[in-house]
Amino acid sequence: MRPLAKPARLLAPGMRWSRIRRFVAGLGLALLLSGCASVRYYGHVVHGEASLLLARRPIPEVLDDPRTPPALARRLTLAEQARRFASTRLDLPDNRSYTSYVALDRPYVAWNVFAAPRFSVEAVPQCFPIAGCVAYRGYFRESLARQHAEALRQRGLDVWVSPVPAYSTLGWFADPILSSMMRWDDDELAGTLFHELAHQQVYVKGDTAFNESFASFVEREGLREWRASRGLPPPDGRDQAMEHGFTALVLALRERLRRDYARAGDVEALERRKQDDIATFRHDYAAWRDRDFPGDHRYDAWVAAPINNARLLPFGLYDQWTGAFAALFVQVDRQWPAFYQAVTRIGRLAPARRLAELQALAVQGRGAVASDVTDAWSSP
Repeated sequence: MRPLAKPARLLAPGMRWSRIRRFVAGLGLALLLSGCASVRYYGHVVHGEASLLLARRPIPEVLDDPRTPPALARRLTLAEQARRFASTRLDLPDNRSYTSYVALDRPYVAWNVFAAPRFSVEAVPQCFPIAGCVAYRGYFRESLARQHAEALRQRGLDVWVSPVPAYSTLGWFADPILSSMMRWDDDELAGTLFHELAHQQVYVKGDTAFNESFASFVEREGLREWRASRGLPPPDGRDQAMEHGFTALVLALRERLRRDYARAGDVEALERRKQDDIATFRHDYAAWRDRDFPGDHRYDAWVAAPINNARLLPFGLYDQWTGAFAALFVQVDRQWPAFYQAVTRIGRLAPARRLAELQALAVQGRGAVASDVTDAWSSP
């Protein structure tokens, strides 16, 4: 983390002691009931988040700084415009989140550690007092993430460490724009702001697929409206079509593994089926790529790298229910306030009822009722 310009400054603007006390209090019971390792972990999280907040600089201050490179100034100006659009046109929270900037001393802000049993495609859950149970544990330091991953690997688990360029504290703090976000193109930068602000709008504790699918829908539809407001055509459908096709292949692999793990057999037999399924996936990927996207090799490195159960976990979380939310958006005549009210209502349902309603909406989302939204995403 870069040194602070004013070392005597204990709190950045907007970082109030009452908010910090609430945040730490939310961790209190977990700390009392956990061992030393958990205490160290939560201490690391509090320190990492506080370091980011203390390093924030208001975007106007960065833009007025003659030392700011022109390319960075252009991107931050765009981010300001997208942030304003998010509140005025998408009815997302109008607060201080993403109105400041942090220049990181590392390529990513954090690293997530995913883990799954050797012969299961279900995540080893990580539960926290504020966010609920999720499929990963995050670290602000890559070395700590690697250490945790190695400890899990020693327990016989499949492990994957994924870098994180941006995240949301769900409105607890005024999250900054990070230098790790600046490598993206304009659409991804604006879309990420919409996505992360959506998490502040609605968040259901313990339901990652619901939360990520909702935020992904807001990101995609918001990006379509953002581009239209700037006189630009809808986002290129080819990229999204390839992303969806690749995700479908990975989900098919995960389902094959699920079925094969459920079959009787010793460890050697299970491992053989696992490797056979992965080999089949690689063959299917090459055939699909050459048939539908000849010359496009953007996923080749991912496919060629070692594949295990943990590496498959994030797939599907971000788009499992996007069709359901698209149908819901059409039902409320594409009005954002009414949409958020409807999403909040579904989020408050008991898990079984929530699942049933999402499944019913998903059926509509695959039909013509949502075509005016989904076509805008997928048209070349």
